Amino acid sequence: MLSDAMDYFGLGRELDQAGYFDTEHHRYLVKEIMTAIKKGRVIVLTGIVGCGKTKLLQQIRKTLLQDQTVAVARSLAVDKARVNHDVLMRALCYQLATDDQARQFPKAPEDRELRVVELIRQRARPAVLFVDDGHDLPGTTLASLKRLIETVREEGEVLSVVLAGHPRLKNELRRPTLEEIGARTVIFTLEGIQGRQREYIEWLLTQGTASKTKAETLVAEEAIEMLAERLATPLQIEHYLTLAMEEAFHLGQKPVSVEVVSRVLAKTLNDPEPHLIRHGYNVKSLAQLVNAKSGEIRAFLYGQLPPGRAQELKDQLLLAGVPL
Repeated sequence: MLSDAMDYFGLGRELDQAGYFDTEHHRYLVKEIMTAIKKGRVIVLTGIVGCGKTKLLQQIRKTLLQDQTVAVARSLAVDKARVNHDVLMRALCYQLATDDQARQFPKAPEDRELRVVELIRQRARPAVLFVDDGHDLPGTTLASLKRLIETVREEGEVLSVVLAGHPRLKNELRRPTLEEIGARTVIFTLEGIQGRQREYIEWLLTQGTASKTKAETLVAEEAIEMLAERLATPLQIEHYLTLAMEEAFHLGQKPVSVEVVSRVLAKTLNDPEPHLIRHGYNVKSLAQLVNAKSGEIRAFLYGQLPPGRAQELKDQLLLAGVPL
């Protein structure tokens, strides 16, 4: 947010720096995921774009590091489509080791697995590897992770892998071609702030201002209602609330009015294409899923196909678990 706009509304920090919004649903997921981690599992946390998966897993990692009951590692590779077994093994070896010499990565494949087992044994507790954007990992990499967990278990140690990803990942793990992995995976779904958007908006505003500041003095009641009704995730709320407050600052208006909110909200916010992208399905992935051309998929999304062909594509996509 513009610094002048922050001063105008009395904000001490950016909206996306407000902290961790905790709910009963979040606490349930933290408890269940931490329990699964200690058993040695492939664990998947799915949720639409911007629902708070990253912050939830940050909270879990923070708790595990404080408790020191689990040795924690994390893959920092950005291009997940190119991440293979060796990249993840290197992340495990490097982050589980306790000195520079121990961080040397074995060249021989079998030595790498043995090195991981040895490092977990030295830590004398279960280990976990966190991987963001798990929906982009190749199927062969997912299969190798499952085999690595089994190898570690056979040696008497415990390793879990936590993958965060779009809902598309959950659907793909249910496909028969990935049955070997999907049947051995524990899947959790983060609902985010569903049904609590208004509460989140009020919390967000009070987090950045003086404790006694009321949300309605910054954003009008009707404007809060519109944001809560039209938006679904923390990311959306932080983004459009920032735009609305900046626009109101330029207009010299406080609190933010419903007219300003209406002006900054994208008209295509909930159109079919952005809706599907939030679930991990872009035009290319949809085309591959039903063996169609990208142009045909785009025409389908915008109602430009003949009714018969449109119904045929709709049936195929629904069968594949796509949330139309």
